[in-house]
Amino acid sequence: MRREMDELLGDFWDQAGYGAPRQAGFVPRVDVYLCGEERPEKAVVKVELPGIELDAVHVEVRGRALIVSGERPVRETEGRTYQQVELPSGPFKRVVELSVDVQADAAQATYEDGILRIELPVRAPQEARQVPIERSEG
Repeated sequence: MRREMDELLGDFWDQAGYGAPRQAGFVPRVDVYLCGEERPEKAVVKVELPGIELDAVHVEVRGRALIVSGERPVRETEGRTYQQVELPSGPFKRVVELSVDVQADAAQATYEDGILRIELPVRAPQEARQVPIERSEG
């Protein structure tokens, strides 16, 4: 909830001088949702990556964490005097904590119109198992 409030009010607080300094560079925005009728069958993460070549993007799954990293190229500045710069560039890393266990080896990613879409099948919940207790001798 705090993250959502920071995203909502971040610019207001920063412009008023109340907020902590924001992270410099490019931080892609994401949408995360679960799909399925009875229970979640897959997690879908959409990452906004306009102007970034796919060769510069890396996707990794570690447990419930999806990590998207790469670099947005630095814009050409030769012969230009900028009046305003709002399009950030440079390296980025976005870690998305998923609310479900996923099958990392079955993940699929597609890229269209500046949006990276990653689909991760949800791992079925494991059944509870009784563990027998043995008496130790001695």
